[in-house]
Amino acid sequence: MDVIRLAGIAKSYRNGEVVTPVLHGIDLVVGAGEYVALMGPSGSGKSTLMNLLGLLDRADAGHYQLAGRDVTELNAAQQAEVRNQTIGFVFQSFNLLKRMNVQENVALPLLYAGQSRAAARTRAQELLDQVGLGALAKRLPSQLSGGQQQRVAIARALACRPPLLLADEPTGNLDTQTTEDVLALLDALNRDQGLSIVLVTHENDVAAHAKRLVRLKDGRVVYDGAPGGAG
Repeated sequence: MDVIRLAGIAKSYRNGEVVTPVLHGIDLVVGAGEYVALMGPSGSGKSTLMNLLGLLDRADAGHYQLAGRDVTELNAAQQAEVRNQTIGFVFQSFNLLKRMNVQENVALPLLYAGQSRAAARTRAQELLDQVGLGALAKRLPSQLSGGQQQRVAIARALACRPPLLLADEPTGNLDTQTTEDVLALLDALNRDQGLSIVLVTHENDVAAHAKRLVRLKDGRVVYDGAPGGAG
């Protein structure tokens, strides 16, 4: 089954009387277990596309099927429910809650999903063990390095066992070695667990970890193939 299927997706933004087209008839299919890097210059539409994929915004035209479900016309409450069940998010800035410890941060999506505190705590600890931070469960985010915080963010993204991970510049705030460590974790999640990943990056070295590269320019897909083959 395809985890993402976009057909004819178009999006414009209006500022007063000025309408600015951003995406023009995007067709994109991401199969279950694929690892796709999304690249493009500033203004190419990649951030808008990621917001649409993550159900954080709505297209003006076209259709979007997510994990076999047509999500094109969902209302805000339905979108939130599908997001929590289907999509894990990882951001450049980690977005961890400063006053919660690491385990509590990872457990939060499970509490939103209605799990008990005990079950959420157990699942959070399992995920922290998986990303190599089990011993740091009671620390605050401020007590961790950037790479450790991103690992916590990845653990949190996996809490509800989503089939799709959307990663928006996940290594943008990390040094070279820490970047490689985080990418190795994403590689393992894709390889060993079959997690579908769509990763936005402006770094060719980061995109090379994906198995497929989609490049946008002026709101259109101008390349879709192997990393390193787009010039």
